[in-house]
Amino acid sequence: MEEDFLKEAEDDVKTVEFIRAYLPQDVKGKFTDDDLFYFIDLLADYYVESGLLEQEPDEEGFVDIDTEAIAQSIAQRAKKEHYGDFSPEDLIWVVQGELEFGETE
Repeated sequence: MEEDFLKEAEDDVKTVEFIRAYLPQDVKGKFTDDDLFYFIDLLADYYVESGLLEQEPDEEGFVDIDTEAIAQSIAQRAKKEHYGDFSPEDLIWVVQGELEFGETE
């Protein structure tokens, strides 16, 4: 169990590093690493709660992912949880970066 926790923590660190490198220069300074860890947790919750993980791929093997809707949802949840007021336009880069990182795994 501890081994799984350490592996997950290591994966999160790699994800944050990837997202940080993926972000455009004008967006990088808007998020701390702690923010990015928080958003990764929100993304995981979103994927489970939205049923996105259970979607069947189309004929070409793709699942339609609405990154704008995800970014909007994360912005709303962060505000609701009094974590911060973030722009969905900036958060879309985080969402896309996390998805791109998933493609490299």
